[in-house]
Amino acid sequence: MLAISVPPSRYRRSVFWRDQQVVAGSETLAGRLYAPAAVPDEAGLVLHLHGGTFDSGSLAAGEAVATTLAEAGAIVISLPYPLAPEARFPQALETAYEALQTIARDKARWVGKHARLYVAGEEAGGNLAAALAMMVRDRHGPPLAGQILFSPMLDACLGTYSFRNAEAGPVGCRWADGWHAYLGTPEKAAHPYAAPVNASRLSGLAPALIVTAEDDPLRDESISYGRRLQAVGVDATVHLVGAPSHWPDAFAEAPRDGSCLCCACQQVSEFFSATAPP
Repeated sequence: MLAISVPPSRYRRSVFWRDQQVVAGSETLAGRLYAPAAVPDEAGLVLHLHGGTFDSGSLAAGEAVATTLAEAGAIVISLPYPLAPEARFPQALETAYEALQTIARDKARWVGKHARLYVAGEEAGGNLAAALAMMVRDRHGPPLAGQILFSPMLDACLGTYSFRNAEAGPVGCRWADGWHAYLGTPEKAAHPYAAPVNASRLSGLAPALIVTAEDDPLRDESISYGRRLQAVGVDATVHLVGAPSHWPDAFAEAPRDGSCLCCACQQVSEFFSATAPP
């Protein structure tokens, strides 16, 4: 049983956290480890990457999502990553991949050595999680049991219907600026790891749970990605939360009845069960 001796998460008193360092290549990332008060015997281990628009975000901003993942029955390691424009594509992704390798190698520190391994993230973190699933496939990296994507940033074009019509305030410049800071030059958007929704080869990826909402500007690209995964035989589930989902604060506020994260917790729990070994 994992011992967590610090106060509970401010979002759920049934989830506890502590500081956790993870080596990623030549760097040491100062992250957080989240665990439910009662750790299930079959608990998986999740690498969680916080949200933002590549040039913003923090561990604190990702606490609500990390807490939700832990409440659903997993041990969660939430890590920071280098932010743009100081770190352009693919620096943040390569750092995350190095961290994933370390976590996979050392997972017996937190869970059983045969425990399932997941990647998860919201917004820009969802982009990185989706790209990590591709890198694992292409580089024969640590096997993943699944990828959990909350409103992932997948399409740098910003031209979908949901993006143009979302009543979420003045978000256009923030998203565009984030993509520009991350990519630097437009041609990088053609790389499948940069904009996963445009990848030409999606077969062989880990099962996916994609969570979006009716009033989410990233709804259409999330749904499109899920359908493309399904079309090539990837076990992908898209969960659409009804509006209003309190976007853009849906992933930064405490889960409550009807909120995006409250609805998502059950979906994540079911996803963990569905991807558990027989």
